[in-house]
Amino acid sequence: MSKIMAINAGSSSLKFQLFEMPSETVITKGYVERIGLKDSVFNLTVQGQKVTETLHIPNHEVAVELLLEKLIQHQVISSFEEINGVGHRVVHGGEVFSDSVLITEEVIEELERLSELAPLHNPANITGIIAFQRILGDTPAVAVFDTAFHQTMPSSAYMYSLPYEYYENYGIRKYGFHGTSHKYVSQRAAEMMGRPIEELRLISCHLGNGASITAIKGGKSIDTSMGFTPLAGVTMGTRSGDIDPALIPYIMEKSGKTADEVLDVLNKQSGILALSGFSSDLRDIQDAANEGDERAELALEVFADRIHKYIGSYAARMGGVDGIIFTAGIGENSHTIRARILEGLEFMGVYWDEELNLIHGEEAFINSSFSPVKIMIIPTNEEVMIARDAAAIASQQKVNV
Repeated sequence: MSKIMAINAGSSSLKFQLFEMPSETVITKGYVERIGLKDSVFNLTVQGQKVTETLHIPNHEVAVELLLEKLIQHQVISSFEEINGVGHRVVHGGEVFSDSVLITEEVIEELERLSELAPLHNPANITGIIAFQRILGDTPAVAVFDTAFHQTMPSSAYMYSLPYEYYENYGIRKYGFHGTSHKYVSQRAAEMMGRPIEELRLISCHLGNGASITAIKGGKSIDTSMGFTPLAGVTMGTRSGDIDPALIPYIMEKSGKTADEVLDVLNKQSGILALSGFSSDLRDIQDAANEGDERAELALEVFADRIHKYIGSYAARMGGVDGIIFTAGIGENSHTIRARILEGLEFMGVYWDEELNLIHGEEAFINSSFSPVKIMIIPTNEEVMIARDAAAIASQQKVNV
């Protein structure tokens, strides 16, 4: 038995779960928010009880110190030595990392080099890694990449129709994201279906404020909707998804905005927020649509339409589909969005049960009994995937020593 910490560090936040492995039991979990501000929030759940404090946490290193001290204070661990490994979520691994890796100085240098591909995410991930290293010393630390699962895509899927030297010199290609989530739910889908994943053609729909669709054949990602950045693909909460690239200079000319300002609009002021005119929260939009708000209804239609089209194209890409997976906040909890997405897919063997589709937030098959294609709700668990990889690599490291 070992204790493994799964970490997701943001620019001003730190989310964590401590697992007992290999049972994958969550011992404790929590988060630190508003790091760097005087009213930082520390939250810890121990044996079902939440402990919340508001205090000044100036940086990630102090946040990590506080976290580890609280684990001892609440008798979760008796010493830091009980933590056998730390798994860190890292958003972008480029083409360098096709799997999780033990973090070394060389790995950190590579992550820093890759930060230009994910300037909002990788630096924060690196900050979390260094903060834990300073305190836990030689405890094995493992990087688990959002992009790694998609490194199995063929070049026909990830290459853009641009001058080839842009790929060679600048690394411009499709990378894809949410890989840890897509990997987890596809493996769980195979278990639920009682079939080897190597035999299956699955379409995974990770639908939250950020959303991506992935075609998974034989357990490997062969295509995904997000691209060079998480901006590409389907309509999202505040992201536009796919648009005609010629719109960027056109908007610049018409509005007087700079390229960076237009990108800010596409990332933070578009999506269902822009279509509805009032919210990026699908629950608010659904309520307004039910009351007859036409723009709210349009936002729902566009959101579902884009996902519907990706499912159809990926089924064609794989020569059929055996299972469709819905995961993340919207995918797990919105029966109306699932129904809108699935409607019209009967021609390819997709039939869902209206009563089963009312299930929210728990594992379930929602397809009709006669449906050739299985339709599943599978709550995602990226943290347990991080813990699994960290435990495996930390264990191997111990064997090598």
